[in-house]
Amino acid sequence: MTGATSADAVGPRGVPERIVHQADALTWLRARGLLVGASVITSLPDVSELPALGFDGWRAWFEDAAVLTMSTVPREGVAIFFQSDIKRGGGWLDKGALVSRAAERAGMGLLFHKIVCRKPPGTVTYGRASYSHLLGFATVLRPSLRRITADVLSDAGFMPGSKAMGVKACVDACRFVLQETTTRTIVDPFCGWGTALAVANAMGMDAVGVDLSARMCKRARLLRVDLEGERG
Repeated sequence: MTGATSADAVGPRGVPERIVHQADALTWLRARGLLVGASVITSLPDVSELPALGFDGWRAWFEDAAVLTMSTVPREGVAIFFQSDIKRGGGWLDKGALVSRAAERAGMGLLFHKIVCRKPPGTVTYGRASYSHLLGFATVLRPSLRRITADVLSDAGFMPGSKAMGVKACVDACRFVLQETTTRTIVDPFCGWGTALAVANAMGMDAVGVDLSARMCKRARLLRVDLEGERG
């Protein structure tokens, strides 16, 4: 790690800022060190996005990437992951379990594990999970039971892409950050479409995203969300 640094410069008072870097996420995280004043909301790439690694290579990469991501979160912050299981060889790979195993290595405890429905409850799908895991981890933080929310979100909300995080899921995650932590910047090192960044801005927080793709970086910089109408 390099020493503690702030997540990035914030915008003028009262005007949430968004910064998106085109870079390799792991290289960027190692260079930045501790993300002072920030929490992480992200979704790690699936094997289909990193085919050169092969399945076993991707699985090891995924867990190591989750460990590195968690290691950059300050003690006052939280690391939240939105992950969908994948089917392989007729069986399912539980990404929630992979992230939880990474959290043990990183010395973080599980704060919540929610199921987010990507399709209406009761929908039958073939080969692709109709749900995602929303998992939150922290080192010392323990949330108040008075503000506990549902373990199942029946609607992920508007998704700008088929693999993007849903707006309602991001709202739930950002609300947790606002209510339970003192951090006011959201970092998504695998930002893709930038849903978490757009929701964070809409809820008054600064946001920093990273993506290797120039096309996705452009989308992540431009995405805006209407939290009432949920339109992109």
